[in-house]
Parts: sequence; C-alpha cells; structure tokens
Amino acid sequence: MLKPKLLDTLKTYSWAQFHNDLIAGLVVGVVALPLAIAFAIASGVSPEKGLVTAIIAGFIISALGGSRVQIGGPTGAFVVVVFDIIQRHGMDGLIIATFMGGIMLIIFGFARFGSVIKFIPYPVIIGFTSGIAVIIFSSQIKDLLGLTIAEVPANFFSKWHCFITNITSINPAAVGISFSTIGIILLVQKLMKRIPGSLVAIIVTTLAAYWFKLPVETIGDRFGVISSTLPAPIFPSFNLALLQDLIRPAFTIAMLAGIESLLSAIVADGMIGAKHRSNMELIAQGIANVFSPLFGGIPATGAIARTATNVHNGGRTPIAGIIHALTLYIILLFFGKWAALIPLATLAGILVIVSYRMAEWHSFSMVLRSPRSDVVVLLIVFSLTIIFDLTVAIEVGIVLASFLFIRRLSTLNNINEVQGVYLDEEDRDDPDAMDKKVIPHGVELYEINGPFFFGVASTFIEMMNNIEKSPMVRIFRMRHVSSIDATGLNALRQVTKESKKRGIILVLSGVRAHLRNKLEKTGIIDLIGAENVLPNIDRALEHAGELVASVKK
Repeated sequence: MLKPKLLDTLKTYSWAQFHNDLIAGLVVGVVALPLAIAFAIASGVSPEKGLVTAIIAGFIISALGGSRVQIGGPTGAFVVVVFDIIQRHGMDGLIIATFMGGIMLIIFGFARFGSVIKFIPYPVIIGFTSGIAVIIFSSQIKDLLGLTIAEVPANFFSKWHCFITNITSINPAAVGISFSTIGIILLVQKLMKRIPGSLVAIIVTTLAAYWFKLPVETIGDRFGVISSTLPAPIFPSFNLALLQDLIRPAFTIAMLAGIESLLSAIVADGMIGAKHRSNMELIAQGIANVFSPLFGGIPATGAIARTATNVHNGGRTPIAGIIHALTLYIILLFFGKWAALIPLATLAGILVIVSYRMAEWHSFSMVLRSPRSDVVVLLIVFSLTIIFDLTVAIEVGIVLASFLFIRRLSTLNNINEVQGVYLDEEDRDDPDAMDKKVIPHGVELYEINGPFFFGVASTFIEMMNNIEKSPMVRIFRMRHVSSIDATGLNALRQVTKESKKRGIILVLSGVRAHLRNKLEKTGIIDLIGAENVLPNIDRALEHAGELVASVKK
C-alpha cells in the first residue's frame, strides 16, 4: 500500500501520544545534532550541510514514510561515497548524484522493489558496513591525534603511510580532547542511558578547549562561520557526460539508502510490534533525497540508532520524527553560530564510537564461521570497500552472491528419475489416483520439482543426454514446477528435438495451466504433440503403456 503511515496514525491521535512524541522528538533532535555535524565533516562538506540534511530529509522521511517511528538523516554509510563524489566531481556532482539517487528510489518504490531490496545477502551487508566503519575510523586519525598534515591521501594504504610518517606531529591537547570525548560517551551511556553522551561530550570538551584556550583546531578554524539559516535552493549546471559519470555513484546512493532504511524499519517493527510499508518508505526516502540536495544537503536514509532512541523515549508516530526535524531547525537558528567552537578532535572521538558500533565485529566473526562461499563474499566485499570503491564493492558483492545462490540452486537434486513400482504418498487422498504406480517396461519417468530456470537447465540437458539405452517413452512429471524461464523453455525444446532424433516419445504430466500456456506460445506443445500432454500421472502412465505396445507391434 502506497500510503504514508502519518495518515493512519492521525485518525486516532491523542494529546497523551503527542506528549510522548514531543519528548521523543526533542531528545532525538539533540542526539542528531552532533551526528549530523560529524557526518558532514567526515564526508568532506561544511557542518551546516549535515544539519540541513537532517532537517529537510528528516522531516520528509517522517511525514511521507511507511514506518511509524523511522528517523531519517545523514548516516555513516554515506561518508565514503559522498567523499569520493566530491573529490571527483565537486559539490555540484554530489547534488546531481543525490538527486538521481532519489529518483531511482522513487522508481524502486513504485515498482514494488521494497521486498526485493530486503533480500540483499547478509555477507554483502556486513562486508560493506564493516568496510565503511574501517574507512570512517581511518579518516578521523588526523583530527583524533591532531596531526599536522596539509592534505591526507585518499587511498587507504597511502593514508596510513602518511599517518605513520607524520606521527611526530601529534598534538597532546587534541589527543586529550578526543579520548576524553570517547570516555565521556561511554560513561554517560553506562550511567544515564536517556541522556545523549555525544552531546554531553561536546559541551564538556568545547567548554574545556575554550576556557583553557587549548591549541586545538575547531570547526570555525577550518570552515569559518556557521550559517544560522536554511540556504536558498541550488540548481547546478550539468551535461550528458557528467550524468553518465554519476550513474554508478547515484545507484550506490539509492541502494545504500534503500538497504539501510528498510533494515532500520524492520528493527523498529520488532521494537514496537508494528509493520512498515516498504515501498512507501522507499518513495519517501527518494523524495527526501530529491529535495535535500537542492538546499545543499547530502544523501539521507533511515538511521537505526536515532530510530531506536525515538522508540526508547516513547515515540510511536511520525509526529516524533517531524518534531526532531523542527528541533534541529530551532537549534540551527539560535545556536548554530556556537557550533564553530566545537573542537574537531571532539567530532573525531564521536566518529570513532560510531565506526566501532557500525562495524558489528560480532556479526563479522559469525559470518567467518559460515559456509565457505559466504566467507568469500564477505571478505571480497570488505576488501573492495577498503581498497577500491564502495560502488564496486556493492556491485561485485551482489553479483557474486547471486552467482553463488544460483550455483546452490542448480546443485539441488530437483530432477529425479523414478523407477519400478513406487508409492505416491501425496496422491493417497486423490480418488482418481492409484496407491501404487507401475512404470511399464521401456518407459522412463522423471519427477521435476521447483522452478525450471536457467540455473538447472544445463543439468537437465546433461541428464537427458547421459543415457546408455534409449527408452521408448520418457515421462516428465511437472506437477511441482512452479515457473519456467526462457532458458528452461529452450532446454525443454532441445531435449524434445534430440528425443525425436533418437526415436524417444516425450510425455508431459501434470503441467499447470500457466506453464502450459507458455509451452503453447513457444511451440513446444506442437513439438511434443498435444495428445502427449496429460493432466495426471495415471493418465500419463496409461498412455505411455499404450505407446510402448503400439511400437512393439
């Protein structure tokens, strides 16, 4: 159903629920503040762009989304891809790529792809999220240690080589600020779970740096004055060549936003006992990523940690998410200028915590104990994310996982030869069926189960050709064949033609109506002969016996 959850919740909305949503929205807005700033800076853009994203995209995702409690905004998943786009194509390229990614998400939603995206293999998801976590951690080493480096290389190994060669420029004050931030977050989380530890860390470390005039770089030192208003819409110039270059990163943005938002919605469903509308959620994410870049924002998606905070503080309707966006807007208006005083070492400490939580090393180690094929997918995606490119990692991971899935299906024994006299347990209650079915001499019977698709076509052809003595009649029992694709149809046609050359008569049994329609349209029924397509196995065996008898005469 393509209907925002907000419309459903407003029908029975009450003042009591508004009170709970108000508290939750205010808390989540405060929690989102440092994260929005940190993710923006880590992505290579100015801090207010993170706030703009959280305000505009967060409002749209809550107002139009398919989840009751989803909180949207910038997340760590986009840090790598955003940084890469800006390095290659600048801010205009990011705006266009995010806009294109939003359009793709809207198309995914209207095409009902919501249920499909949720089935991205788990090793692929863990591989690229763990890889992103390592990259985020690596990107913060300069500010974490206060290293004096004019420009940090983009390549992962070059970056670490640069850190090691410049380790002598470490700033003790920055180290003190960053590790104090980490300690405060962990302590507050342990003692006062309802209070956002990152906010407490920002207040304490910023006051300490300002009061004691510590020699640490701040947001203001690097980015200047923070704007306290939402910017005017931006319409960048573009050309066909640029659009072609941005197709792949735009697809990555769409896939990341779709995967993360639906995973977050699923987690939220389990927490509140509800069910989200995946396709409506994709459309809302798409609209958010269309409008956010027009105001200078970066890609946005559903944020699992902020969504969980919303639920834990009593949020149960999209009103809480809307209040969260309005809270951030008020903070931007009245307190935005003070953000310039925040030390970059503080944000580095926050992102170290974020990257550790994002890595999910327990899940990583669990997949390492899984079947070998899953381990291969995990390590390839993880390595590609770190060494090359997140877009490449996702594309290769999905393709590789798909091939492994097809291989597993093709190795399933779903084409079986039935010999002699057998008991058909499933037909015991069928008044037209016999308990025991006798296969006449000179007849081969094969039971085909499941989808007859390209993954099993070659196995089918190989089995049919690998015979020592040709039977007079060969029966294919197809009552459990749910679907057939073009490759399966072609395989059946090849076997039919080869059987005719060898003088083997083919008989089909139990073909479902929609499959028979496909066989008729492709001319396979004409090749086999309509008289050799029977409704059930008893009729097929009887007909086969008659054919054998007529051949012997």
